[in-house]
Amino acid sequence: MTESGKIPEVSLLKFLKHSANILKNPLPFHHDNFQKKGDTFRLNIGFNKSVIFSRDAGLVEYVLQKNQKNFVKSEIQTKDLVKYVGKGLLTSEGEHWKKQRKLIQPAFHKKQLANLLDSIKQAILLEYKKITVNEELDIFPVYNDLAFQTVVKSLFSSAANQEEINRLQYITEETQKMLVKELRQPYLGWWFRASGKIDSYLKLTAEARNILSKIVQERRDSQEKYDDLLDMLLEAKYDDGNFMDEEQLIDEILILFTAGHETTSNALTFTAQLLALNPQWQEKIYEEISALKEQELDLMSYVTKCQITQQVIEESMRLYPPAYFIDRVNLEEDNFEGKYFEPGSNLLFSIHEVHRHPDLWEDPDAFKPERFAEGGRKFSSQYFPFGAGPRKCIGNNFAMFEMIIAVTELVSQYKIVPGFDEIDIKPLITLKPKNAILKFQSRS
Repeated sequence: MTESGKIPEVSLLKFLKHSANILKNPLPFHHDNFQKKGDTFRLNIGFNKSVIFSRDAGLVEYVLQKNQKNFVKSEIQTKDLVKYVGKGLLTSEGEHWKKQRKLIQPAFHKKQLANLLDSIKQAILLEYKKITVNEELDIFPVYNDLAFQTVVKSLFSSAANQEEINRLQYITEETQKMLVKELRQPYLGWWFRASGKIDSYLKLTAEARNILSKIVQERRDSQEKYDDLLDMLLEAKYDDGNFMDEEQLIDEILILFTAGHETTSNALTFTAQLLALNPQWQEKIYEEISALKEQELDLMSYVTKCQITQQVIEESMRLYPPAYFIDRVNLEEDNFEGKYFEPGSNLLFSIHEVHRHPDLWEDPDAFKPERFAEGGRKFSSQYFPFGAGPRKCIGNNFAMFEMIIAVTELVSQYKIVPGFDEIDIKPLITLKPKNAILKFQSRS
C-alpha cells in the first residue's frame, strides 16, 4: 500500500479519553475528527480493531450502489441486531436477502399501499386526540405511539388487542436500548453476558415472538381477508411455490416494527419542531392542502400532490436523518480515489455529516425546503435518508405517505408554537429528538 492510500488515523487513546462523551452523543467527537482529518478517517477502538468513518458522498454512492456487490452489512446488523429481531430484510445478506426482498417487495408497491392509506389516516387522527390545545406537550411520545400504531394497523388491521400492542412496543424499544449499550460499550460485553442482562432481553424477544405467533395463528384460523400487510405476507409465495415458514414471517414482522416505527416517529418529531421554528412553512402547507381539499381527491392522489409538505419532510430528513449512520464491510480489497480498503474493513458512513457537508449543500445548516422543489432526485448522489442502491429501505414510500398524512392533518388542525430554544438530539440506534416541547393552537 502506498503512503497516498493510507487513511488518516485517530488513536485508541483519544477514543478512550472521550468514551464517556461518545456514549452520550458521538456526533461532536466525529465532527471534530472530520474537521481535523478530512472526509474519511480511521478510528482505532481496540488493539488491531478499527472503524473507518466517512462523510464522502462519492464513497457512499460507490459502496451502496456502484460496487455494492463487494460490500455487506456489518456484524452490528447481521449478528448483534439479529439476536433481537431475527433474520429479516434489514439483517440478512446474500441469497437469503435476495429471496426475501423479491418475495416482500410487491407488498410495498404503491398500488398495494393505496389500500392501507385510510387505515393509516385513522390511526393518525386517533393519536392526535392526545393533543390538548394551548398546553405545552412533548410531541415525541405522541409520534412514537402514532408511528407504532400505524405499523400495527397496516400489518394487522384489528387483529391485535391494545394490551398486546403496548407490550410489543415496550419490548421493541427496550431491546433497542440494550443494543445501544452493547454497541457504545463493547468493553462491557463480558459483563452484559455474565450478569445475565443479555439473557433477560432475549426472554423479552421470545415473549414478543409468542405474541406475534398467536396473532398470526388467529388470522389463519379465522380465514378472513383484510387486505393488510399480514395478508400479503401470508399469501406471498417463493419461486418454488412455497410460503414463508412461521419463523421467517415473525422475523419480517419484527423488522417492520423495528425499522418502521422509530425512524418515522423521529422524522415526524423533527419536522414538527422545524415547522414550529418556521411558521411561514406551516402557512404554505396550509394553503396547499386547503386548495387540494377543494378538488375532492382520493387519498393517494391527495398525498402525491402535497408537494410543499414533501419538501418540508425531505429537508427535515436532510438536517436530521433518522438513520444517521450506515455501515458496510468489504469482502475483497478495494480502492476509491486513492484510498485503500483492506478486506474486512469496517466502514461507517455519517449520513448526518454528508447531509450537512458545506461542499455539497448551500447554507447547509439552514432549513430551506425550497431546495427540494425539483424533487429529491436532484440530490440523489448526496442525499441518503433511506439509504441507496439495492438495499434502499423497502418501506420508503410507506414512510413518506404516512408522514405526509401526519403533517398535513396536524397543520390543518393546529398552529405549532415552539416550547424549546433549539432542537436537541439523542443519537441512539437512530437519531432521536430530545425535549421536543411544542404548544398547539387550534385553527378552528
